Order: sequence, then structure tokens, then C-alpha cells
Amino acid sequence: MVTSDYMIFAGGSNLPLAKSIAIKIGKSLGQVELKRFSDGEIWVKFLENIRGQDVFIIQSTNPPTDNLMELLIMIDAARRASTNTITAVIPYFGYARQDRKDQPRVAITSKLMANLLAVAGADRIITMDLHAAQIQGFSDLPFDHLYGSSVFNEHLLHLHKKLVVVSPDVGGIKIARAYAKLLDTALVVIDKRRPKQNVAEVVNIIGDVKDKDILIVDDLIDTAGTFVSAVQSLKNNGAKNIYGAVTHPVLSGEAIDKIDKSELLKLYVTDSINIEAKNKSDKIEVISSSGLFAEAIRRTFNHESISSLFNIDKG
Repeated sequence: MVTSDYMIFAGGSNLPLAKSIAIKIGKSLGQVELKRFSDGEIWVKFLENIRGQDVFIIQSTNPPTDNLMELLIMIDAARRASTNTITAVIPYFGYARQDRKDQPRVAITSKLMANLLAVAGADRIITMDLHAAQIQGFSDLPFDHLYGSSVFNEHLLHLHKKLVVVSPDVGGIKIARAYAKLLDTALVVIDKRRPKQNVAEVVNIIGDVKDKDILIVDDLIDTAGTFVSAVQSLKNNGAKNIYGAVTHPVLSGEAIDKIDKSELLKLYVTDSINIEAKNKSDKIEVISSSGLFAEAIRRTFNHESISSLFNIDKG
């Protein structure tokens, strides 16, 4: 049932997704004015009365950093306007890869992100496919973690019966296992090492891929170097048709060109990041996550279970 007791607003990072979420819910996006001064500072004003309202602010925090600052300033403005609750809906949670001290004298930036959201005045966070699930523990705020696999379900079930799900690294085993369970198929893991940032080398493929169709799954694809290396290694080991399902299409640098030149047949991604200006590849198919976020927002407002949306393998 559509209610009028909560309002949805959006920053500028992904307006197409925000508008689609609002349509799915049956609401219009609330009016907010976002301006940048000549020196680059961001200014926000809500153009509607939000006193006593439950407010949902939709904003991915992918680069540039302006997207994060915009979200923080919107949350602060909403808090100072005496809202009842503020939920930050962050389809792509930026800086999630900086989740630990893997070497001396580095920041744990995802923890900083959680602190910033709390200090700004958010009451709850909704996001999808964090790079590391433990980031939920960095925040004392309620943290609803959605699973992108549910967005891809109907698009993957038609793939060949000899399909094998591949995790591109050990850290992605849990998400890969969820896909393997959904598709009732085997799971293969690629053992890799990183000689430096944004560079990965395949060391070993754990499992049989010869004469199999492959689905590589991951939470994000950035420079595509790791992904394309995995595709080539799988081909070298006898794999046939290779597909990909990746939640967050960061696609920085020459990523799209690498994908186009690879032997990947199709890459499915969600619209958690707006790539309308980048998506010039016929190999990339964007699948909307708006229905999932719309249902999560509705359930949050109505105090209903969100975990029941997913059949998650807890093993």
C-alpha cells in the first residue's frame, strides 16, 4: 500500500535509478535544490516541509568525492529540518575496498565512511553487495545489506546447463556460492595475487572448467584488469562460453575497452552506478536494481523483514 508518511529524495550521483525507485514505490522524488558555488562548495536546500517525516535519501558514493559530500550535506540539512528518521540508501558504498590495514600506515577508510554517515545524522543505512560484509560492523547504525544476486536471477537461469560459477578470488567465495546454489551448479575459485593496486595475477584455478560454460561473479568491476585476466586464464584452461555477473560497474580507466577486446560474451551489471555516459559496449547489459531498493524502502518504513527477500546460504 502506498503511504504518504515518508518522502524520498535523491542526490545527483544516480538520478535515473532514484527516479525508477520512486516510480516502483508509487511516489515522486521530493524536491531538493543542489548547487555548487564557483569555488566548488556544495549547497543543499530541501524545497518541501520534511518536519516529522521519515526521509530516504538515495545516493551512490562512487567517485568523485563530491557524491559523498553531497550525501553528507543532504543528511545534515534533513536532520536540521527536524525529520523523524533519515535513511541513507547507498546503492554503491564507495571506499568499501579499504576495509582493513593490509599494510602499515594506511587508513581504514570504510570505517571513516561509517563514522561520517553517523555524525552527519543518518539513522539507518541501506546498501547492496558490500565488498566486505564486515563493514556492517563498522557502524553502530542499523545496516541493511541487500544481495545483488536477486537482481540477476531471472537473467541467469536461462544459461547453459553445463554452467560453472567462478569466484575471481578467495574473498568472493560466499557470493559465488549463493549463485552456485541458485543455479544448482559447481563452484570454481581462482587463486590470484596482487603485486600492486589494481593489478592481479592468476596463480591457479581450483576446479574443473574444461568444456564448461562459465559465469564469473563479483561485487564490482573497476579497471577490468583482474576480470579480463580471469577470462583469459579460463579460456586457456578449456572453458567455452564465458559470462559475467557483477553488481557494481565502476568501470574506470580503459575498462570498457578491455572488456570489448576480451573473449567475454556478456557482462551483466546493475544500475547501482550510473554508467549511461560510459556504456558503449554491446557486451554490457544493465539490469535495474530499482525494484529491490523500492521493496527494501517500503519494508523499512513498515518495519517488515528485509532478510526474507533473500535465500542466503549461511554455510
